[in-house]
Amino acid sequence: MDKNKIRELLYVAADGAYKDFNSKIINTVDKDRFIGVRTPELRKIARDMVANDYWTEFIADLPHHFFEENQLHAFIISEFNDFNFVVNLVEKFLSYVDNWATCDQMSPKIFTKNPDKLLPYIKKWIKSKHVYTVRFGVLCLMRYFLDENFDKKYADMVLGIKSNDYYVNMAMAWYFATGVAKHPEKFLPYFKRLDDWTRGCAIEKAIASYRVSETNKLKLKELRKRKEDDILDRFFKKSQVDLQVK
Repeated sequence: MDKNKIRELLYVAADGAYKDFNSKIINTVDKDRFIGVRTPELRKIARDMVANDYWTEFIADLPHHFFEENQLHAFIISEFNDFNFVVNLVEKFLSYVDNWATCDQMSPKIFTKNPDKLLPYIKKWIKSKHVYTVRFGVLCLMRYFLDENFDKKYADMVLGIKSNDYYVNMAMAWYFATGVAKHPEKFLPYFKRLDDWTRGCAIEKAIASYRVSETNKLKLKELRKRKEDDILDRFFKKSQVDLQVK
């Protein structure tokens, strides 16, 4: 099925109000690139495309124009159960991902069963210069390497990422907030080593989580308070120096 036929399916399922909503919360994509199709309907279309074998031409036709086409692409990839096939499709698609929603919702189930095979790709992705490739790598570490597969070296890998991008740093904050919920004794020390912005976001996420104990929430709040006091103290000292110079 060609691109125009697929777009017809998307327009039939469009919701104008949802288009407006999505265009506000996904601000890296121009509003005119939204059609307004909800996620459950997109997943249904993706399943139908795979079941009826009319996805190959669509997958090969990159880049896509519409946000929903990128979403379809991510959902189609997630339908398959051959690791090598799926990871190759992911690799071809990642550089075209231009928003957090497509990045975050591309979550192939086959990755869960193949963490050892996935790890070399993650190590490559988190070193990418492309924002959403790095974010995807961090989210893979969060999804597949925080339970029985957890090792301190994975947290060190995330800590080692240096970026000024909001979406990368927010993914890092999400990772450490989830980590402290699952392994508090191992993750609490990392909060002292995060940059101020990422630490603040990670603490906010952890405090909002029902999976983090009240005791650990108090520890994080105290850490946040100490850091805020330290920042104010450094600012005050710098101000005094500036006044003396003048």
